[in-house]
Amino acid sequence: MSSDVAAFHAALLSSTRLLALCGAGLSASSGLPTFRGAGGLWRNYEATSLATMRAFNTDPGLVWLFYAYRRHLALRAEPNAGHFALAELARTKQDEFVCLTQNVDNLSQRANHPLDQLLLLHGSLFDIRCSNASCSFTQKDNMDDPFCEALAPAAQDFPPGEPNPLLDPYHRIKHVSEEELPKCPLCKTGLQRPAVVWFGEDLDFRTLSKAEMFLKDGVDMILVVGTSAQVYPAAGFISKARRRGARVVVVDPKAREHNETYGLQEGDFAFAGDAATLLPELLAPLIGKTKGDGTFER
Repeated sequence: MSSDVAAFHAALLSSTRLLALCGAGLSASSGLPTFRGAGGLWRNYEATSLATMRAFNTDPGLVWLFYAYRRHLALRAEPNAGHFALAELARTKQDEFVCLTQNVDNLSQRANHPLDQLLLLHGSLFDIRCSNASCSFTQKDNMDDPFCEALAPAAQDFPPGEPNPLLDPYHRIKHVSEEELPKCPLCKTGLQRPAVVWFGEDLDFRTLSKAEMFLKDGVDMILVVGTSAQVYPAAGFISKARRRGARVVVVDPKAREHNETYGLQEGDFAFAGDAATLLPELLAPLIGKTKGDGTFER
C-alpha cells in the first residue's frame, strides 16, 4: 500500500468507475460522535446495544431518547468539506460514481449530494416507520425536534461547560413510557420508530440491488472513508469491488494501523487523517480546488 498523494492522483485520473463506502468518521469533523469504539457509551449503555428491535421492545422510551438525541445533534451539525468533496465528485462523475453510506445523519444530503448517486445502507434518522413488521407505514424527512413532547429532554442545548443531564448516567431522567410515544397512524397498534437498520435487521433490498447493479459493470477504485469496515454486509462491498478490479483506498485516522482489516494489497492506498481535510486534497484533480464554502474551482 502507498500513501503517496501524487501516485494516488495518477491512479485516480486513470480510473473510470468509482465507488465510495463511507462510515461515521466522515461526519466526525461535523461534531457528531461515532458511538463506536472509544467514547461509544451513552448513559453507560453500549450504543450498539440500543440499536436492536429487542431493546426497542423492552424499553422504547429509552431507545427513542437515544435516537432523539442523535437527531438533535445531526440537525445542529453542518456538512464538512469531506461531504462536499464527495458530492462534487458525484456531480463530476455522474453515472460513473456511487456513494454507499452507512451514515444516518443526513449530512450528505444537506451537502447536496445527488440523491441518485447516494445509497443509504442503514437508513436515515429522519425517516420514520412502524415498529409492526407487517405495517407499511413510512414517513420521509421528519425534522421535528423534538420528535414528540416526551422526548424534549433530548433536544435541549446547554451552555459550554454545563453538563447535559441526559448524558450523565448518574443523573436520573424521567422515564418515557410507551404511552407517551406516537402510535402508527396507519395500523394504530405499532409504535413509530426511526427508519434505521438495527442489528439483526436486513438492509433494504432495493438499495442493495442498486449497489450490485453498479458493481456489475466493474469498478476501478473504491474509497473507504471513515469506517472500520467491521459491520457487514456493508463492509463486504470492499471485497466485492476488489473482485471486480478495484484498487482500495482507505481514508481514516487509523488507516495504516489497521491495514489488515481492510485487506490492503500492493497497489492500494492508505491515507491516515481526517476525511474532511484529506478528501478535498485527494479528489482535487477531478473536482478542482476547494473554495472553503462547499464549492470548488477547476
